[in-house]
Amino acid sequence: MPFWLRSNQWGAVPLAGSAGTIRAGIWGDHNGNAPDSTTTRPKFGWNYGLDVVANSGLNGKVLLPEAYAGIRFGKFELFAGRRRQIVGLCDTLLTSGSYIWSGNALPLPKIQFGTIGYVPIFKGVLAFNAIYNHGWFANKDASGRELIVRNSYLHQKTLYVRLGKPSWAFRLYGGVNHQVQWGGYAPSLPSGLANKGYLPSSLRAYQYVVSAQAYPDFTIDPNLTEIDVDNRVGNHLGSIDVGADVNIGSFNLLMYRQSLVESGSIFYLTSIADGLNGIRLRNNQPGDGFLTLDNVLFEFFYSKSQGGPEFVINDPQRRGKVNYFNHGQYQDGWIYENHTIGTPFLTPQTDVRPNLRTGRAIVNNRVALWHGGLSGRVAQRVQWQMKLSYSQNLGTYDSPYPANTNQFSGILSASSPLTLPVLGDCDLSASVAYDQGQLFYNSTGVFASLRKTVRMRRQPSSASSEWRVPTR
Repeated sequence: MPFWLRSNQWGAVPLAGSAGTIRAGIWGDHNGNAPDSTTTRPKFGWNYGLDVVANSGLNGKVLLPEAYAGIRFGKFELFAGRRRQIVGLCDTLLTSGSYIWSGNALPLPKIQFGTIGYVPIFKGVLAFNAIYNHGWFANKDASGRELIVRNSYLHQKTLYVRLGKPSWAFRLYGGVNHQVQWGGYAPSLPSGLANKGYLPSSLRAYQYVVSAQAYPDFTIDPNLTEIDVDNRVGNHLGSIDVGADVNIGSFNLLMYRQSLVESGSIFYLTSIADGLNGIRLRNNQPGDGFLTLDNVLFEFFYSKSQGGPEFVINDPQRRGKVNYFNHGQYQDGWIYENHTIGTPFLTPQTDVRPNLRTGRAIVNNRVALWHGGLSGRVAQRVQWQMKLSYSQNLGTYDSPYPANTNQFSGILSASSPLTLPVLGDCDLSASVAYDQGQLFYNSTGVFASLRKTVRMRRQPSSASSEWRVPTR
């Protein structure tokens, strides 16, 4: 299966080619879900979502990319279950993938409290967007194989700030996200990495997970080991993001930067070169020509530096070899159900050619990526989109790849409304994708789908439900 037919698809598309897919879902949002909390809404509401994916073929399986229920109170919400989310400042339409949480993997089940979009303060000049949650990792991978670490948890929190009202011509953004894999049982880990297989999971240890505080002592948790005391409790990952968008006539220009945070090297500026940089230009008034260009995006992602080839904890200038998305204790990597949770360009061993597979979960995390995206319309009815990606892949510091392990991946997609007998109004979409290079097998793939959406409204001003049945 070509890269762009399966990546950033919420883990619903298998690596091996699927003969077909049937999807059905139902979503409801009662008392409204505005994208920005400046919108007036009732003080209380509730929502739900269920998305079922049945894949046929060699890797046939039934998946639940979404299954959640939530309540809303004012400008805040609480939900439990699986729900699609992207974490990080970026353009979500054409991006190569937000670094830490891209929508590439099946969503983890979690309980989350947070804001509904940006919540304005100081008369809207300043606004904040925040979440705090607790989640659960799986005990087995997508093939049913038991993971090295079982019964482990996710801790996740984010805080983003916007300076400038939505109506202003210029706005600044900044924020940070913090994710931790922690707790669990790993009987195969040696005594220096776990205490008879157990990893710290007490409430006291949770305080150090949340605060990312260093150097706790052994009295905190009987399952603490030397690696926990010398580093942190758990596997800490995240990014520090900044961005700006400006209205220029009928255009909107968005610029953003995600700086990678793992092992602390970013705070000594030794890995400052690593990050995701993006710029997107959107035409808000594309006109009614036969062929329009509505969005143009370019991104450059770089993770080759990692602060250098060695890690010396007591020497800030040699605190490198970050080894993004790998960890000494959580050796299954920043992966869920065989898919990288963050950017799909940091690749697990299941995705690459056999001669490039090493013993680590993420076998390729030293990458330079140039990525472009375009979208627009044809004859006002057909929506089209293109993504083109070229990467240089160096593997890891411990297991470097051969020179010129380069990869091109591209996709062209189109969708259009269609009226059919019996079904009525539907949406027809098709994509063709192509891979050429030394990282993945060369391949070409085609995707076609028909989607039917039924909307039901009992109280048009405050309640709506939606039923979708797409097939592939």
